[in-house]
Amino acid sequence: MRAFEFLTRAAFGFASLMLMLLACGLIVYAMSGVWTSYNDANLDVGSTLLEAVGFTVIAIAVFDVGKYLLEEEAIRGREMRNAAEARRSLTKFISTIVIAVLLEALVTVFQAGKQAPSQMVYPTLLLFVGVLLMIGLGLYQRLSVSVENEANDPPEEDEDGEPEAPNASKVSAPGRAAP
Repeated sequence: MRAFEFLTRAAFGFASLMLMLLACGLIVYAMSGVWTSYNDANLDVGSTLLEAVGFTVIAIAVFDVGKYLLEEEAIRGREMRNAAEARRSLTKFISTIVIAVLLEALVTVFQAGKQAPSQMVYPTLLLFVGVLLMIGLGLYQRLSVSVENEANDPPEEDEDGEPEAPNASKVSAPGRAAP
């Protein structure tokens, strides 16, 4: 069993390092495109810069996925111990994806606006998807925190050892208040 765990950790570590290297490669590619556009009078520097921003945003998202795999699977190599830890980890990961989607949508809006305003449907849908992802993340946060609170706050028991209703009054007998 230890050999399998080591092999799994090694595979996740290798995959995460490859993702990080590929992300760095995207940034180098983007920068080389910018350098080439500055040196070639026939190329549009503005569109090359916007394309470089798009590549950089994608690189950041890919790098963060690699970092997530490295931290959560290769280094820690264990399942989440509690719901709060899993929620924080997943929130960090999804937040990066939301930021990447929204930044890509912004870059695409600028590109479509400059080239052909009739092509604004895709960027608009991308912005809509980014907003839906953010709303979904907020709902996930809200629901998971309320579940965590319920798990940490077990219902109080009455004198008979049975759980009380959440809004039960604290009156045990007529005229006598319960402690």
